[in-house]
Amino acid sequence: MIVRSDGGGELRRREFLGVCASLATLPLFAACASVLVRPVPLTNGRVELPLAQYPELREAGATLKILPDGETQPLIVLVDADGRHTVVSSECTHRGCTVEAQSDRIVCPCHGSTYDRRGEVLRGPAQRALRRYQTQLTGEGVLVIYLST
Repeated sequence: MIVRSDGGGELRRREFLGVCASLATLPLFAACASVLVRPVPLTNGRVELPLAQYPELREAGATLKILPDGETQPLIVLVDADGRHTVVSSECTHRGCTVEAQSDRIVCPCHGSTYDRRGEVLRGPAQRALRRYQTQLTGEGVLVIYLST
């Protein structure tokens, strides 16, 4: 018999196992946070990300996956060691699989193509770099991503 810490009496074995299973999965959810895609508004062919609302974009090495309204493929926003922003398509140029950003590179899980954090091919089978999008950081601290040029 296990006694509840909240004073609610006994905790049955099944309830105890459920609580343990829930606690054991918490680290998995933290690991999945990097794969979450944040929907963002698209206005006149551009996305505006105020750094005040996206503080992770102020950190060197940061990665953010966004999905502009009306788009089907996420974009990956990367911050380099100098604080500059690079935005690339998450669509592998080999066969169109969705790539994933890792700490120092971008990897396609389907066939192993590997890109640097600027989207350039490090290892094939991909032959072309990931599509890059023009960006601008305004004086007001807004990262503007131009989807149409």
